[in-house]
Amino acid sequence: MLKRKISETLKAWKEKPNHKPLVIMGIRQCGKTYISQQFAHENYKHVVYINFIKQEERKTAFYGSKDVDTIILNLSAQMRDSRFVPGETCIILDEIQDCPEARTSLKFFKEDGRYDIIATGSLLGVQGYGQDKKRRRVRKPVKQEKGSNSVPVGYEQIVEMYPLDFEEFLWANNMSEVVINTLKRCLEEELPVPEGIHVAMKTLLNRYVAVGGLPDAVNALLETNNMNEADAVWQTILKEYRSDMVKYADEKDKPHIRACFNAVPKQLAKENKKFQYSKVESGGRGEYYKGSLQWLEDADIIRRCYNTSITGLPLEGNAIENTFKVYTTDIGILVAMLGPAARVDILQGNLGDFKGAIYENLMADTLIKKGQSLYYFQKDSGLELDFLVRYKGECVPVEVKARSARAKSIATVRKHPEKYGVKHFVKFGDYNIGRYGDLLTLPTYMQFLLDLKPEEVVLEAIDTDELTRLAKEFLK
Repeated sequence: MLKRKISETLKAWKEKPNHKPLVIMGIRQCGKTYISQQFAHENYKHVVYINFIKQEERKTAFYGSKDVDTIILNLSAQMRDSRFVPGETCIILDEIQDCPEARTSLKFFKEDGRYDIIATGSLLGVQGYGQDKKRRRVRKPVKQEKGSNSVPVGYEQIVEMYPLDFEEFLWANNMSEVVINTLKRCLEEELPVPEGIHVAMKTLLNRYVAVGGLPDAVNALLETNNMNEADAVWQTILKEYRSDMVKYADEKDKPHIRACFNAVPKQLAKENKKFQYSKVESGGRGEYYKGSLQWLEDADIIRRCYNTSITGLPLEGNAIENTFKVYTTDIGILVAMLGPAARVDILQGNLGDFKGAIYENLMADTLIKKGQSLYYFQKDSGLELDFLVRYKGECVPVEVKARSARAKSIATVRKHPEKYGVKHFVKFGDYNIGRYGDLLTLPTYMQFLLDLKPEEVVLEAIDTDELTRLAKEFLK
């Protein structure tokens, strides 16, 4: 059983008075079904589980009337062993993207309030939320046209679930909080990590890069210590992803979606990693692939990283719409696409020039799982900063080096603070913690410790009584 951070989110949801139905979005095989069932069985007397792909007949219970009593009556007739007890039953609606009628019913379950609902969906960005074809860097629900099967905007709480991040992978490997707290202290005080811990962390990071964060692959590795078993899991998962492209995509888009997906590794292999439609297929043009790339992003398989016009905040406001790189949302997807030999090369350090692309994607993986949008900075002169993040209220460049190579672009920007307005820099690589003026160097395995939560702002109260007194005095 893997310990997952989203468990705390589920607890907070249940404890919140008058809570809405919960919708868990996320890529296929990231653990949505398992975590929702585990949580429900631990916190409710009765659990009703429905999978709309495996149990298509359950869809009929949601056809027609959306009255909760009618739906429960229909389900009771189909599921005679299930108990629907107000205040004691949690209903799990799995793969809800396959039953829009059930999605619509969430509004009425919220208004009724007798049953807790947890809905999960792997392709909610494609089914239900994907009708808006415009670019969306920040994932959020898109309001559909009104109708019997519309998305119940305002009547559901949506959370995003990701594959395991590196910290969760450490937990899965029985890493104690004492060790993790030691890493945190070293970061806070900018002290070198003790050598024994440093070496072990580098080894575990390589294993994480090789296997990725999808639970089935991680469990296969933990149970057998055999990367071939993890690879077998990944090949099945890739087949499922490609099957989804055929099942859910528009007919005209299917070949373009596959082509865009298959092109990701070679796009990252280029010296200039900017995504180029002409490199997807010979003679390719953006008009053929824009919708296909959006489909992959809505399906949570890839995420775009946008170039910015300046090195400043707000990052979203400075992003250039048509200039971006593409990364896989989990490092395991990219490695699986490279074939089983890539895992051996990662563990043995024999990746050559492609190593930089893998470790850049690892940084993107980390940022995505922290709920961050992705940005970088590149000029025609060749100056490029791998990532820009909002860190402690500032725009901070983050460079990623597979080894300990010197970051030339950071050196250039550091020399001209008046031009770029950057005060602090972070560089990850194959070394221990170090401080060089405004540059903080960190070992790559410390990416998960970056605190990128928005800074807390406490507002002072305004004394309106005093304002009234001053106004009366003025009017006199």
